[in-house]
Amino acid sequence: MTLVQLEYIVAVDTYRSFVGAAEKCFVTQPTLSMQVQKLEEMLNVKIFDRSKQPVIPTEIGSQIIEQARLILQESQKVKEIISSQQQDIVGELKVGIIPTVAPYLLPQVIAAMMEKYPELKLLIWEYTTEDIIHHLKTGVLDCGILATPLGDNSITEMPMYYENFVTYISKNSKLFKKKNIDANDLEDENIWLLNEGHCMRSQVLNICRSTKDNRLQGLTYNTGSVETLIRMVDMNNGATLLPELALAELTPKQLSKVRTFKSPEPVREISLVTHKNYIKKRMLNALKEEILAVIPKTMKQKKKKDIVGI
Repeated sequence: MTLVQLEYIVAVDTYRSFVGAAEKCFVTQPTLSMQVQKLEEMLNVKIFDRSKQPVIPTEIGSQIIEQARLILQESQKVKEIISSQQQDIVGELKVGIIPTVAPYLLPQVIAAMMEKYPELKLLIWEYTTEDIIHHLKTGVLDCGILATPLGDNSITEMPMYYENFVTYISKNSKLFKKKNIDANDLEDENIWLLNEGHCMRSQVLNICRSTKDNRLQGLTYNTGSVETLIRMVDMNNGATLLPELALAELTPKQLSKVRTFKSPEPVREISLVTHKNYIKKRMLNALKEEILAVIPKTMKQKKKKDIVGI
């Protein structure tokens, strides 16, 4: 049994395809298949059910793959020990980030990381929270940037900042004349929402559900981006909720439509998350440091705010 063989069975399980696993491991499909078969023969078990498409592990195969992931994680610690003695941060960091954070945070952070750590290769994907958690557990991602708390014991959460939710209201709304509002004020508004699967959608619904369920009767439209939510309010009236960092992208005219919530303001907790067995601590700390460098000081403290669950 070799580490390479373990890497191959983990890859097949992750991508549910021998061809896809071979591509990710930079070997030919026959080479990968032969090594997996050798491991199966040595263990005298079938790790994968090849009759299914996509390919899936057998019952005992799932247990073997789970142990293989742990072995590979432990073996990676040897490299991390060596890396920790080196002054430069080098290697690859695979990051997943939710779409409602990415456009307002990443541009500045990426530029700083590339300048400060030229030997670091950043691979970044936008995913929903559910996909990020899955990819952390399967080893596809090293870390994620998303809203917490998650309530998952296999995930380590490192809270970084607390971002207020604000309301973006049409100038034709009866709420337009108010300086600040509470959730009850939104009862009769048509609220524009993100699609299913976005954690911010769940958070908005949690805010609007805080007293009466019947206010949800107006929540009928779904879209895929915060920018589209803003345009829908601009052109079709109604209201939506925005994360505070999105305000930097608004025009002066659009900023006039923003209303804050009365205290305690609803906020989302944004954290850097990893699988509990994650070991690239130096890379992680470097990323966290650069993120905090661009976050306003006022957003790094909870104060009297209500963290909205997802």
